[in-house]
Amino acid sequence: MGSASREALTAAKGALGGRLGKAVGSELLNAAALLGGSPALVASLADASLPASAKAELVGKVFTGLSAGARSVLTAAVEQSWSNSEEFIDGIEELGFRAQSLAEPGLADELLAAASVIESSHELELELGNKLGDPAAKAKLAEKIFSGKLADGALGVVSYLVAHPRGRRVNSALRAGARVAADQGGSELATVTVAASLTAEQQQRLATLLEQTAGRAVKVTTIVDPDLIGGVRIQMADDVIDGSVRARLEDLRQRLAA
Repeated sequence: MGSASREALTAAKGALGGRLGKAVGSELLNAAALLGGSPALVASLADASLPASAKAELVGKVFTGLSAGARSVLTAAVEQSWSNSEEFIDGIEELGFRAQSLAEPGLADELLAAASVIESSHELELELGNKLGDPAAKAKLAEKIFSGKLADGALGVVSYLVAHPRGRRVNSALRAGARVAADQGGSELATVTVAASLTAEQQQRLATLLEQTAGRAVKVTTIVDPDLIGGVRIQMADDVIDGSVRARLEDLRQRLAA
């Protein structure tokens, strides 16, 4: 995000501090979906030259079905200045994830679980990630797969991301949503990719080291990828530490080709 959007998001997150209903997260995601299909509306709500009062009034006219809590968060967002329209939608989406996390503290774990299920089936990953597929049909498939296995809020987030990938791979979108949910709960999310499974002792030692680095609790998710050959790849927020054998071999290959 651009600096203006980061500042706008920080300001808008203040509206999450009030007493919000349990449905506010899904309401905000529905608003993000509507905005994603309405370029003219987005342009108006993200227009920095338009008075904040005028944009708040527009929210009241367009989003009549929103609860008071959802409308207050959306209004707080449109009153800010965003770098561009796309990042404005990103912001509304993130606010939806954060609101849902407040209502459902286990959201991060559930989104990671859904990502793991999808990653375990190449066919399922193709079906849910098909850019040409019907959004409603993909959402229905996701609901069929995860109904009864995920909490209602998490299921709603998965269905939303499947139907509205906005150019992202489904698994990447799910893991990004999980990072936001974890952050809202006061922890960092680290994805650790290894060539072979770690022992419980190794996982605990790694988590301790990451917590010391992050300065707060860290949720560690481990992915086994034999193609790494050896070593470990760690992603935490936007930082990536790649100490895998595969990365070192690729670096050596590039040096030899130079």
